[in-house]
Amino acid sequence: MKILVIGPSWVGDMVMSQSLYKAIKANHPDCELHVMAPAWCRALLERMPEVDKAVAMPLGHGDFKLGERRRLGKQLAAEKYDQAIIQPNSLKSALIPWFARIPVRTGWKGEHRFGLLNDMRSNKSAFPLMVEAYLALAYPKAQMKSRADIPAIPHPSLNVDLVNQGKALERLGLSSARPVLVLCPGAEFGPAKRWPEGHYAVVAQKHLDEGWQVWIFGSGKDVPVANTIRERINPLSRPNCHVLAGKTSLYEAIDLMALAGRVISNDSGLMHIAAALNRPLIGVYGSTSPLYTPPLADRVEIVHTDIECRPCFKRTCKFGHLKCLIELMPEQVIEAGKRLECGESAAQPIALQRVDPPHFVANAGKRSEPE
Repeated sequence: MKILVIGPSWVGDMVMSQSLYKAIKANHPDCELHVMAPAWCRALLERMPEVDKAVAMPLGHGDFKLGERRRLGKQLAAEKYDQAIIQPNSLKSALIPWFARIPVRTGWKGEHRFGLLNDMRSNKSAFPLMVEAYLALAYPKAQMKSRADIPAIPHPSLNVDLVNQGKALERLGLSSARPVLVLCPGAEFGPAKRWPEGHYAVVAQKHLDEGWQVWIFGSGKDVPVANTIRERINPLSRPNCHVLAGKTSLYEAIDLMALAGRVISNDSGLMHIAAALNRPLIGVYGSTSPLYTPPLADRVEIVHTDIECRPCFKRTCKFGHLKCLIELMPEQVIEAGKRLECGESAAQPIALQRVDPPHFVANAGKRSEPE
């Protein structure tokens, strides 16, 4: 059996997609699994043993280009896939499998895809977590009435390249002699997901004073935030605080993050990578909620405020006060770290309900770059 998956375009979503790929392989151990996704996803897909081939999606996130999609579909027809599973909800994402004449085309109802999909699912609200909605597509439609029908949620687990890890350490002048605290202070979605730099600096200083070193990860856009955190560190401690934002490839970020003794991250793609590496993780939530896209791992602490207006799923605070982040004090994160260290995590399985209001669904597809 040969299966093509049309994957998502964002780091966190792609990491969570590994749960789907694991379920596909569990259901069809001998199948050949190909995943079509943007070229940058290769760094993630190549670390997923379930994926036999990464197929580059040459079109950008907002590109419709019907002619090019037809050409790609005709090209893929030669692969003779038995099934296509389309993770995104857009009409354009379903076009290539249709042009490829793949016999079974599975996906959720959305954007007038009648005809393009012939195995359409319409009960998405019965699967509260994004990963559950992904997983439901791995099973026959008649079998998936609600989340209770999913046998289990296999956690993502990315492979680590130790040779590449060693080269990255050497290139960046890093050492793993001290325990490593990783900070991920960025969030492409918007400022309503970014915990204040001053709060990050307090937590970083606490760890530095206790003999840790700090590595700050992120994209090139996160360099100013990362530099601000480092500038607020005691000058005597700064040699042990390293800004890696904008300096690593995604391959290197994965391999270096695997050395973390603890990760503190906003709700972002890097948070999900840390979870997939099974690093002790503290997830900091502002405007979003772990009731929709929690980190899928065992050693996790979730911290957030309980103010009345959160979660709002807005990119920017509509009231202008960002209290959901500002009032989340460094001491709460420090205490969460202590619980992780002692194995006394307060995290419990969450009684989940669907919390993705229409404005969130609409905004979620408009991020300019992968998180």
